[in-house]
Amino acid sequence: MKLGLEGKVAVVTGATAGIGLATALKFVEEGAKVALCARNAGKLEATIEMLRGKGGDVFGLPTDVAKPEEIERFFAAVAAHFGRIDVLVNNAGTSMRGPFLELQDAEWDADLELKLYGAIRCSRLAVGHMKRQGGGRIVNISTIGGKQPGAASMPTSVSRAAGLALTKALSREFAADNILVNAVCIGKIKAGQHERAAAAAGRDPDDLYRQFAQDIPLRRVGEAEEAANVIVFLASDAASYVTGSSINLDGGASAVM
Repeated sequence: MKLGLEGKVAVVTGATAGIGLATALKFVEEGAKVALCARNAGKLEATIEMLRGKGGDVFGLPTDVAKPEEIERFFAAVAAHFGRIDVLVNNAGTSMRGPFLELQDAEWDADLELKLYGAIRCSRLAVGHMKRQGGGRIVNISTIGGKQPGAASMPTSVSRAAGLALTKALSREFAADNILVNAVCIGKIKAGQHERAAAAAGRDPDDLYRQFAQDIPLRRVGEAEEAANVIVFLASDAASYVTGSSINLDGGASAVM
């Protein structure tokens, strides 16, 4: 099924690995033009070349979304290159968590700057373009911990919960402008961070994934491509009556809807 994304311009942050990379590839497969940003210039260039090899019309710029001036530079460059922005996927983020009493202000600040303020600033810049052209889509990547936080899950769970509130508020404020805003709440998905943690502990990554799977009703860890399928659907014409929603992509692991 074609999703009506041909010629649309999709911005994906944190796009050189995992869900971000899979999402960028899916947009290319659907005929969208893609603008990418990530902090690592070498990985970003390799990603751009790979996507161009798949036939993609791709632009990228090294960007740290925790830094306002770099976000502004990136969005100005995207607008100059493609002339419009139709889709924003706020994917950039890392998992930072620890016992509450051990967390210092600097750790809270870093997490909020990256995940919450990064999404706020990117959305602010994208919405202007979307309003002028008659609509658009924003997809915020969150986690199931934003809905169901556990012990020692901060600051990530708090940042993600704020991101869900941002999603709902934006969806209501800009619905009249045909700007649809949704979130995807990620559970356990195969990713480099898990594999690096397994290597650091001297474990086989497959053993770690099997351990994760014990708490997942589907009894397996998800693939990045499965997350990309949902994200790109929400960005498409097929989801034209979906806004202000959050979808759990977790194999049934969360106890809340």
